[in-house]
Amino acid sequence: MPRFSVFILVFIFFFSFFGSLFYSQDPYSLDGTAILIPPSMEHLLGTDRLGRDILARLIEGGKVSLIIGVGSAFIASVIGLVLGSLAGYFRGGIDKGFVILVDLFLTFPTFFLLLALVSYVNASAWILIVIISVTGWMTTARLIRSESFQITSQPYIKILNIAKVSKLKILFKYYAPILAPIYFVSFTFGVGGAILAESGLSFLGLGIVAPQMSWGTILSSGKDVIEIAWWVSFFPGLMIFLVTFSLINISNYLQQLTNQKEIRN
Repeated sequence: MPRFSVFILVFIFFFSFFGSLFYSQDPYSLDGTAILIPPSMEHLLGTDRLGRDILARLIEGGKVSLIIGVGSAFIASVIGLVLGSLAGYFRGGIDKGFVILVDLFLTFPTFFLLLALVSYVNASAWILIVIISVTGWMTTARLIRSESFQITSQPYIKILNIAKVSKLKILFKYYAPILAPIYFVSFTFGVGGAILAESGLSFLGLGIVAPQMSWGTILSSGKDVIEIAWWVSFFPGLMIFLVTFSLINISNYLQQLTNQKEIRN
């Protein structure tokens, strides 16, 4: 089990949501006498070009980035689970409609679709959650649909259908336990992907709007001074890397467990 990755994620979660209890610097406070100060005892991770404390801003921005990542991944995974399982179970016209819908969304590159949607609304954490989840459910749905086809072809499912067992009971009792590992793998991948998507949008100036902040906006604010103040962009970039890398490790571990279970069966 990737214990180190789990430890990193737990640490970052407590750092973001409870760090302000132990570090009293104000992330919004401007200080004209402390502009671009490197890491020191007074400002542990330095300050930005407006004199704001980087560590305090990482704590505050982490809340927004993690909420967007987890919220987007949860909604996208649920949409993919519901649509994919329905298409794989009912087949026929529902499956054809599913394929058309997925192909329609996949016609446009995901990031450019994100850019198109964000350009028409004023971005906030909740708006970004909806937009990222709407543009990120297709991969999960296709995986779930493929697995659902295999489950539907099993003899015991056909017997249950002949016996006129409730379709909801079949889906929840027989499909859900088998599809759960795929859902959790997709969810962990989705969290990292959502954080990267939000960071990319914020880096381009289309994400979180001030005075709100995220790791992406902090990273973006340091791009103009990176040659003289590396710490402004380095530390938010490090947080994004640690979360994404840890989630990928956990996803790989869950996928290995799923593959081993399939081999045993």
